[in-house]
Amino acid sequence: MARSARYHLYYWPGIQGRGEFVRLALEDAGADYVDVARERSGMATMMRFLEGRERGLLPFAPPFLKSGRLVIAQTANILAWVAPQLSLVPRDQAARLAAHQLQLTIADLVAEVHDTHHPVASSLYYEDQRREARRAAPLFVRERIPKFLGYFERVLARNRAGRERHLVGAAASYVDLSLFQIVEGLRYAFPRNMPRILRRFPRVLALHDAVAERPRLARYLASNRRIPFNEDGIFRHYKELDGPAG
Repeated sequence: MARSARYHLYYWPGIQGRGEFVRLALEDAGADYVDVARERSGMATMMRFLEGRERGLLPFAPPFLKSGRLVIAQTANILAWVAPQLSLVPRDQAARLAAHQLQLTIADLVAEVHDTHHPVASSLYYEDQRREARRAAPLFVRERIPKFLGYFERVLARNRAGRERHLVGAAASYVDLSLFQIVEGLRYAFPRNMPRILRRFPRVLALHDAVAERPRLARYLASNRRIPFNEDGIFRHYKELDGPAG
């Protein structure tokens, strides 16, 4: 394991999940990092932290990031700490607070996405709550996706410094990368409905397309380091939950 790396990211090795938001920032910046649980004996190392057998912060769950002796948990918290080091957030305090606020809003959306296929309990299999999911998912698609994306569309429209292309400031920030991931995940989960929905939010779609073309990120997305979406992660595609496009 490359223990000399500046950053050690701890997250489940077989899914994108919440850890992907951190991966995108590290990859876009060309950061010196290791995805620990994907290395040999990495899962055992991660579990030592979760079981309290390592010094420092006791994380509730992955993702968490270790840099030197510092351990930081929770996706939005990790990104707020690491983004200034990666030049992925403006320098002024107001902009950094705005970015953190937006990332927390994204975290709310991610939780709602998860609840479309696990509306009863995370401890149950999807098949054990299929009936409830078939009721929850159409409401999420019809009501909640437009509400969240409409909010980000308005934020983009108001950010004149970013020429309506960035959520915060005049240049790309970590929340732009996170919104890209949201669009990618929703497209995977709801391929019938997302083309129609995204037509209503051209600024969000333009941001997504611009992020996808960022050189380092484009290389990452095309590489085997990018774990494919699958039905073990947050964004899952179940045909019965997507419903007819309308």
